[in-house]
Amino acid sequence: MDRIKLLRERKEALVRAGGSIRAEIAALCDEESFVELSAFSFSKDAFYGEDACGEGVVTGFATIDRYPFYIVAQNYDISYGGLSKANCEKIAKTLSAAEKNETPVVYLLRSQGVRIGEGVNVLEGISELLLKATQLKGTVLQFAVLLGEVYGSAAALASVCDAVLFTAGATLCVNSPFVLSAKAGKNLKPAEVGGYGALTGALLPAVEVADVKEAAGVISKISDFVSVPVVDAELNDPAPALNQGATADGIKTLIEDGVELGANSCPEVKTVLGRIGGIAVAAVLFDRVLLNEKNVKKIKNFAEFACCYGLPFVTFVDCLGVEPTLAANNSAVLKEIGEYLSMLDATDTAKIAVVTGKAVGLGYSLFAAKSVGFDYTYALATAQIALFESAQGAAIEFEGEQKADRQKLAALYAEENADPVHAAKNGYLDNIIEPQFLKQYLVASLQTLIR
Repeated sequence: MDRIKLLRERKEALVRAGGSIRAEIAALCDEESFVELSAFSFSKDAFYGEDACGEGVVTGFATIDRYPFYIVAQNYDISYGGLSKANCEKIAKTLSAAEKNETPVVYLLRSQGVRIGEGVNVLEGISELLLKATQLKGTVLQFAVLLGEVYGSAAALASVCDAVLFTAGATLCVNSPFVLSAKAGKNLKPAEVGGYGALTGALLPAVEVADVKEAAGVISKISDFVSVPVVDAELNDPAPALNQGATADGIKTLIEDGVELGANSCPEVKTVLGRIGGIAVAAVLFDRVLLNEKNVKKIKNFAEFACCYGLPFVTFVDCLGVEPTLAANNSAVLKEIGEYLSMLDATDTAKIAVVTGKAVGLGYSLFAAKSVGFDYTYALATAQIALFESAQGAAIEFEGEQKADRQKLAALYAEENADPVHAAKNGYLDNIIEPQFLKQYLVASLQTLIR
């Protein structure tokens, strides 16, 4: 028997069985860098009565823009990318290698859920896989690139990842979108149920990309921020436009190579990875925000990402406190605030706050106060810091107080008394900044914190 010839034939069969997904791997990775692992892994599909060639998942390692990554790619041509116990074990084996070698993972996902006929066995496999992926969180980066429909347990795997990249037409649903649509009494297309634009309440760290090639660029950028957090940084030229109005979009221009995560949910809060003067940061930009359960959770999740990977956490605060509605009051907003504070207290990650607009009540306490661990707190000259947004707001708050003197309240909470100089006098601000020089202060501060 010609063993070499047999090996070649077997390899050719594998390539034929996974031609489409291997083309996606080639588009993702540097040319000829992919090395396959556990290629000759087969099991009989109990329902369809055929071999699951390579277990329907291609695993290995490669480089993307010269960075090493482990690759896990579901082969949709085998049982529609369905998960099996053996499939899950093969992926978990790859994740163990990633953990041991401290190397990030990229999942290329397209799956209609579990394989028919697997029974409870696959449920055990899924539990093992999800637990392993969860254990990696905060240790090595995990990226999910959605290549099409990603349903059921595969969607749960994506939810664990540090970034979820939606290629054109990709959908993410924990159940079949047809079932979800029918139960809602509607006739919706899959994209209207689980597309990037539809998942506004999912709070995933989502990024929309055209294809795998663009996804590779985003993955490289994010990995660069985490793997190379510091480069030589110099003070930059001023930004005079900020003197005319320090909006969230204007401040975002100070962040180099920015990648916004989760732009499809809670757009009033922008969570951006990028560099300021060459130094990698995780920045939160507020746009006249009233806090609620969803946007606090988004901020908490992003702050956790920053803390896990040692990125300086920078807030640009324009926040009016908690939304004064019955819905917010009867929600988990306070629980999310408590979890955010606990996480912030448990880490020594560098933290910088800049009050760019209004910092009212908890808007200041949570995202700018020295007492919650911010190393430097600045305010722009045009900013306002106060317990209430206005004298009228204070009067409403104390409406039931018989002894409340409306004239004294009006004087105490007049707009001029929200001048940040009052906070600076008490030592709560490190400086008050002319807006156009904001970047210089940030770069200088970052250099002292991370060198």
